Amino acid sequence: MLTIKRRTALGLMGAAAASGLAAPAIAQDRKIVVGALRFTSHSGSFIAVERGYFADAGLDVELKFFQAAQPMAVAIASGDVDYAVTAISGGLISLAQKGAIKVIGGALSEEEGIDGQKILASDAAFQSGFTSPSGLDGKSFGMTTAGSSFHYMGSKIALAEGATPTFKPLQKVGAIIGALKSGQIDAWSIVPHIAKPLAGSGAVHIIGNVSDYLPDYQVTTVFTSAANAADEKGMTSDFLAAYSKGVADYNATMIDKADGEDGINQLVDLIHTYVYTDRPREKAAPSIINGTMRLNENAALNVASVKDQLAWFQGEGLVDADITLDTLLDTSYVDTIGG
Repeated sequence: MLTIKRRTALGLMGAAAASGLAAPAIAQDRKIVVGALRFTSHSGSFIAVERGYFADAGLDVELKFFQAAQPMAVAIASGDVDYAVTAISGGLISLAQKGAIKVIGGALSEEEGIDGQKILASDAAFQSGFTSPSGLDGKSFGMTTAGSSFHYMGSKIALAEGATPTFKPLQKVGAIIGALKSGQIDAWSIVPHIAKPLAGSGAVHIIGNVSDYLPDYQVTTVFTSAANAADEKGMTSDFLAAYSKGVADYNATMIDKADGEDGINQLVDLIHTYVYTDRPREKAAPSIINGTMRLNENAALNVASVKDQLAWFQGEGLVDADITLDTLLDTSYVDTIGG
């Protein structure tokens, strides 16, 4: 059974520690850059910008968009980005080992009862009999880079099925989509707001759920530079608190439907400003709605899942064997799950 551990060590959090995050301090004109992907799972950041939660915390936020996790990690390490939400990758872990990065919270998780990431097969592979993950042996599986979250998911699925696929690095999500639709690769796994429209096109088929293989998987995390985590505690707490307000709005509206259809429609309009911007609203809305996954309330971090991910990276020889969780994580800001 997972356990939740309350972190109260930071005096700056004061009475607000009861909620797991500090109340925003009064500060002005702190310009920060926040990294994101154009995925619905990054809606916490989008909502916090559009509804003024970052501004209320005294944070002047610029969103900077990426097409993969690894470049975002490099941007944090170089100081081009201050905070970001992305999956744990081998590159991120290696940068943490060098003292450049710390994971400070959780963003997106697989959750029982919530429609999560899908395992996909190209139409060509599907028509030849690849209709479930049990047929993964000998197939090609798309990923951005070696050591990406796609590599991790594909490997864990393959291990459970006793399969040995070939992993093909294609650098960008768009390139993976193109390769899957054209049959240049056989399989992939991705969030539902991308998976379902692909399946609807007929060029791709959903053949399984990632949650069947990785229950409670901490898909993405919130991270920052080690310097921000250690030396900018007030700003980091303010960022997490404002971001978490956006997350709370998203979960209440899109998952719990607390605001009814009107609330969903209003939030879809907001998210469409950032996601599927090349589509008219009426075509983007179903994908945004169908792709809803619960985000981690108060940025709580599933340490047990991160531990499993680190062990896999080390077992594959993608990161050094002597890296510890303490090297990667700063758990002083949020609640932790498991571990």
